[in-house]
Amino acid sequence: MVALPKKRLQVANKYVIIVLMRNTRQISWLKAAHMDFEEFPYDVCVGMLRALTMAAEGSKSDNARPFKGVDGGIFEIALKNRGDAFRVLYAVKIDVDIWVIHAFQKKSKTGIKTPQMEVDLIRERLKRLKGALQ
Repeated sequence: MVALPKKRLQVANKYVIIVLMRNTRQISWLKAAHMDFEEFPYDVCVGMLRALTMAAEGSKSDNARPFKGVDGGIFEIALKNRGDAFRVLYAVKIDVDIWVIHAFQKKSKTGIKTPQMEVDLIRERLKRLKGALQ
């Protein structure tokens, strides 16, 4: 639990504690993305969840960057663990929630580019999510 600063107001000789609340968006998951995410190593999950929490609180992790394979508002979190690369993609402009749309272990041997099969799957999931939220 995060320790929040306490402010005190004196009201009729009694102290009132005011808790500062963060304006945090909910993180929602596509079921397939969540199932894939659960297969990630523990350390990767912790790092990804930390980055998603930062996004929900309105900031951006150093591990997140805009994803250029689709329309704007999609970010990719990239983490490495023991020589393997893991990715989570989330959308910030579709709904009030932060939507996790895809999670995968990158297996491409041809550099950092996301494989076209994964980009096509991301586009399809975005299309279905937008349709379901209308």
